[in-house]
Amino acid sequence: MKVFQAKTPKIGATKYAEVMKRARLIYGQVEKRTKRRPYIRSAYFDKEKIFFDYFWLHINQKSRPERRRRLIFLSCATELIEKSRLKPEVTKNPNKREEVLYRFTGKTPTGEEFAVQIKEDQKSR
Repeated sequence: MKVFQAKTPKIGATKYAEVMKRARLIYGQVEKRTKRRPYIRSAYFDKEKIFFDYFWLHINQKSRPERRRRLIFLSCATELIEKSRLKPEVTKNPNKREEVLYRFTGKTPTGEEFAVQIKEDQKSR
């Protein structure tokens, strides 16, 4: 499987408070682009909107160390969603049949791999 090579570096902080502060700044840039729900236009989905409103609800359900580990890759993940045209892993959600999961894999400039999962609701199509 092909991996997207990100040019944006991951968040370089080590303490949770610093990582959260920088992640909020990155998210704020996405939020400022629109007056309504924050989104990024995806190259893979023909410039369709990928909404971010469920991201913070999902991330806040995780433990603090897990949250920090995931938020470090936020800048790389937003770049991947915006610019990647590589085919992702596509699976149906085993818990909800009307949902399809797209898992994109990327690599940071330092060579670390990360994944971004996007959920699509088939009922709304």
